[in-house]
Amino acid sequence: MQTAQHTHDTSARGVTSSAPSGWKDRSALIRAGIIGGLTGGVIIWIYEALVWVGAQHLMPLAGIPRNATGLVFGKEVQESLGILAYFVGTGIHFFFTLVWGILFAAIWPHFRRKGYEATFIALFYAVVAWILMHVAIMIASDNHPNYYDPAIIIGGFMSHIFFTVPLALIVKKHFERQA
Repeated sequence: MQTAQHTHDTSARGVTSSAPSGWKDRSALIRAGIIGGLTGGVIIWIYEALVWVGAQHLMPLAGIPRNATGLVFGKEVQESLGILAYFVGTGIHFFFTLVWGILFAAIWPHFRRKGYEATFIALFYAVVAWILMHVAIMIASDNHPNYYDPAIIIGGFMSHIFFTVPLALIVKKHFERQA
């Protein structure tokens, strides 16, 4: 028998869940966050290839996977690693997309219960993610773009929107499917 403290309404349709978070179980939350995070991680790279490489000519296409290595460890380490910098950078990139994805999946039920749309929350999540990631980068390394430059800030927010919107829509869809 379920107690009232563990069963609650998670939507206007009256879908109930046995877990306090709104997810059926922790594995459903993690799975949704991983799938959303990986998808967003690929889409942000597509955005960067089209905009940062193709339109703005900020870096070569091959620079995208190794970019995280330079941001976290500095350009000297990135250069000294050679081809390994591509693997390290890819690992860093996708590690953080998974972390941000799982975190979004964990907080999404709260906002859903309050009646917010996933894409609306994703816009704010993009800004928060960019700020926190780049504060961490500024702490980890002194070799990074000028994060006070409005063009860098706007470009960073835009790229992270291309990460968080697909992430949010995937998490939302997984949350709805579990019902």
